[in-house]
Amino acid sequence: MTTSTSASSRLSVMSMAASLPSVGGYSSATASIYSKRATTNILERHLNKSRGAEVSLNAFAFMFSEMLQYTQKRVHGIQDLERKLNELGYRVGVRALDLLVWRDKNNKRETRVLGMLYFIHTTVWKTLFGKQADSLEKSTENEDEYMISDNDPVISKYISIPKDVSQLNCGAFMAGIVEAIMDGCQFPSRVTAHTVPIEGYPLRTTILIKLDKEVLEREEQLK
Repeated sequence: MTTSTSASSRLSVMSMAASLPSVGGYSSATASIYSKRATTNILERHLNKSRGAEVSLNAFAFMFSEMLQYTQKRVHGIQDLERKLNELGYRVGVRALDLLVWRDKNNKRETRVLGMLYFIHTTVWKTLFGKQADSLEKSTENEDEYMISDNDPVISKYISIPKDVSQLNCGAFMAGIVEAIMDGCQFPSRVTAHTVPIEGYPLRTTILIKLDKEVLEREEQLK
């Protein structure tokens, strides 16, 4: 009698589980258990655990596209839009610098211009865009100008710019990131983005970094 009741109970539970919709090969009841175990508050994650983690390019492109469309509806003209993108990039740069400094166990602070620019050209670019920038150059005309170029910037790869705003340079977002990092490391600069297409790379973007006078004076003293 007891055995019969137990078997009947098991059959009832199994039938109920079988009637639930399937989620990824599991019943929804099983899936909910796994989701509860897997869910972790992002604020509780250790910052080093995300080192080397990559975000889907599709997700990044979608997010940037949505951000661009949101901003476009709230500005008047291309210059205003680029200024807004620059401001958004600046916010990202401030947070990116905090994270990179925290992760750097050597606690080395760059005091020379070239060392600082090389840090951006390699470490910052790899962290944010998955590769280092394609070139780092010094202007032959102006002593206070340097250029970091990306032949195929990720942020512009899947952005279709309408003809009426064809002069828009989405690289303003990248320029904002660079400016924030330069300012945060005590190398105040004015940073702008320029499209400089070459054969095979129509989206090539150059980040122009114009150093403040005080940076050049300090550089002279350190020589």
